[in-house]
Amino acid sequence: MPKAELKTKQNEASVEQFIASVADEGQREDAREIVKLMSAATKAEAKMWGPAIIGFGSRLLKYESGRELDWMAVGFSPRKANTVLYIGAGDAKFEPHLAKLGKHKVGKGCLYIKRLADVDLKVLKEMIRVAAMADGT
Repeated sequence: MPKAELKTKQNEASVEQFIASVADEGQREDAREIVKLMSAATKAEAKMWGPAIIGFGSRLLKYESGRELDWMAVGFSPRKANTVLYIGAGDAKFEPHLAKLGKHKVGKGCLYIKRLADVDLKVLKEMIRVAAMADGT
């Protein structure tokens, strides 16, 4: 089956310029810290994926339908309401971590946090490590 054409692709935009454009100073600081955490877990450089997602590494996603697409191993986006972490947080393997994480919300594959200060950084670091390993890169 052919790979699906995705609008959110890795590009050469500046990660630092994107972070600098985030309006909230605390969220900018959190973004810089998350870059360090994800870069350490993946051993990959931060890259922009589309206009507003910072991703690390890459993997081939395969859907039950047979559809395949290239996607980041882990990533995040500092959005106005929350910082969204793309780490597959809805997966059952994260349930023990989520119970200890602190203030957060979970979507299908996303973890939503308001501030890093609201969560246990050791738990978050472990979740990012587990998510980064899951892709096999």
